[in-house]
Amino acid sequence: MPQTQTTPKQGQATPRSPEFRLAADALRGLRQDLFHDAFAYRPLPRMSVDGPITRHLRGSLRQNAVWTPHAVVAFCGLLAAVIGAAGAKGGGMAELLSLAFALGPILLTLIRPVGAFWLSFVSAPITATFGNSWSDWPWPAGAFACHLVVLAVVALRTRPRVAAWMWVLTAAYGIFSETLFGSRHYASNTAPFLVFSAMILLGVTVIHIRRSAAREVTAQQTVTAHERSKRTLLEERTTIARELHDVVAHHMSVVAIQAEAAPYRVENPPPELEQAFATIRENAVAALTELRRVLGVVRAEDYEAPDAPQPTLADIDALLANVREAGLTVEKVVTGAVRELPQGIELSAYRIVQEALSNSLRHAPGATARVEIGYVLGGLGLRIVNGPATGLIKPSPGAGHGITGMRERVTMLNGEMTTEETDDGGYEVTVFLPVPPTEDPV
Repeated sequence: MPQTQTTPKQGQATPRSPEFRLAADALRGLRQDLFHDAFAYRPLPRMSVDGPITRHLRGSLRQNAVWTPHAVVAFCGLLAAVIGAAGAKGGGMAELLSLAFALGPILLTLIRPVGAFWLSFVSAPITATFGNSWSDWPWPAGAFACHLVVLAVVALRTRPRVAAWMWVLTAAYGIFSETLFGSRHYASNTAPFLVFSAMILLGVTVIHIRRSAAREVTAQQTVTAHERSKRTLLEERTTIARELHDVVAHHMSVVAIQAEAAPYRVENPPPELEQAFATIRENAVAALTELRRVLGVVRAEDYEAPDAPQPTLADIDALLANVREAGLTVEKVVTGAVRELPQGIELSAYRIVQEALSNSLRHAPGATARVEIGYVLGGLGLRIVNGPATGLIKPSPGAGHGITGMRERVTMLNGEMTTEETDDGGYEVTVFLPVPPTEDPV
């Protein structure tokens, strides 16, 4: 049976083997890392002065500390230049050539790192050829030190893949030079150079991995803190919804009961009145059922409605007594004409004072606090201020979620809230909750 050979149609790509694709990807990476924009201007950034040591510096020392990496690179360049000049053979021209080719590539790493690698790569055979250094081929002393420093600095400023490519090219040059010209020289130092450079690049790679891990941990901590803040915010909103559910459900139940009992309090009520009260009761029961259906989903499975009514400003004295027993010295000042406010506002005001005093206990143990309640024409003003922590008890750490809960309550009531530190090191919370005017019955 004759065999048929299929040829790819015109315009159809020939399938490539995995080896070919791997080699193509490697060459593409080499071209991108070491050839594309090799001499691009990439100045070395100044060092941050927020480290464990530099943060303690003052004055000009702190200002000049930002140039520490540049100074270290320049010092390494001078050291390599001295080594190159001392090891050069052939007179002043050889020394000058070794000095220039040892110092130049290292200084170039400060502004053009990849270009500095190529300059160091090219300068090694030039220095070895014109320096008449027969005993240390193909890496004269200056080129040896220079190329090690250049590899380390460029690897620190780029990514680990670039370090691998530089080492491979360096090894290829050393092996090629040793194979082609090694017989003309007394000894070759390619193997020691590759060992030293591999150890240096391995250390730089470990530093890169640690930096990358630290950045990932920092990013994860930021995301975790953000998620924790969102969760706390949702929990606070859930708590507010539960409390409002209890308050509104109580009032709707009272409305339904009073509407049902009202006709029996009037002798021979007209049918229209009975029908009106029946309609009121039906609407109240329907609203209560809908309220429990919608807001009841925010209750946890183990949540139980409190037996006692929700607290109001009338219960502030009991709250202050409990706080005093916990060790916080607190006083209360009330200004204005005390009057009954909507229960939602009284509940929120009580919770705000409670949270502010709890923060004082946690963050300023041993301090004194002052609670000011002002009844004004347009609403209710609150001011809770505490002094700095005193005594031997250390403040407890906190994430500031109590402030978030207070802001949620104030925002829900269209109020205003400010928090700030006082001049003596304490803390102050100021809140205004507007109260809509109520119309007097005619």
